[in-house]
Amino acid sequence: MSSRDDYRPGPAAGASIRRNGENWTLIVVRELRHPPEKVWAALTDPAQLREWAPHDADRNLATVGPVMLATVGAPQAPAHSQVTRAEAPRLLEYRWGDHEMRWQLEPLGNGTRLTLWHNIDRPYIAMGAAGWQICLDVLERLLAGDPLGRIAGGDAMRFEWPRLHAEYQQQFGSGTAP
Repeated sequence: MSSRDDYRPGPAAGASIRRNGENWTLIVVRELRHPPEKVWAALTDPAQLREWAPHDADRNLATVGPVMLATVGAPQAPAHSQVTRAEAPRLLEYRWGDHEMRWQLEPLGNGTRLTLWHNIDRPYIAMGAAGWQICLDVLERLLAGDPLGRIAGGDAMRFEWPRLHAEYQQQFGSGTAP
């Protein structure tokens, strides 16, 4: 049995939500055992993104400008997106279709505190939280040299995504899509 077959996400944790008028933001915080430079490369390099992220990029995200981001397992065409800030190795902001994403990397001892702000429609917050938890677990394993391979889209269903989704729905309250 491979380590991928053994992978199971922990309980729903590390995510919160914030409301600003009619807009909602999912905030995910993860402490990683790797330095910001290594985490930055995983957030921006298309080859590394293919190993953990829920989207593929047609170019490196380390510079401001247009980019095509294709959602894993989605039937629609890649989203015309835009990197709006890229300040290595501490801040990355981009629009992924209609979603604004902000990744902040802060040195934490020998590691990094990674914070993601993802603007997302209220009914999909629990879904996003469950998906990002799995993606960030996979990222941590990739950075540690024990890659699992991307777990996103429909593939996440085999790795307890429904359980995580239900836990986040309970944590965040009603009003989230099934």
